[in-house]
Amino acid sequence: MATPKYHINVFFSAEDKGFIADVPDLKYCSAFGETPEKAMREIMIAMRAWLAAAKSAGKRIPKPRYRPAIYQVAS
Repeated sequence: MATPKYHINVFFSAEDKGFIADVPDLKYCSAFGETPEKAMREIMIAMRAWLAAAKSAGKRIPKPRYRPAIYQVAS
């Protein structure tokens, strides 16, 4: 199963002392890494697991829709 191209946010969390990656289109899909690169590797694993779990449970797989405002203005 090819992973759809979802937008991924990556940001530093002072509270967690590391980087958080999340996928706005996939509710509760997030990951942690000590570096942005590690957070990205972890979110790719989490995203595949999220999609596989939703598929096996017969849940709807959302289409990639989230676009940050900066991209909406540029269109």
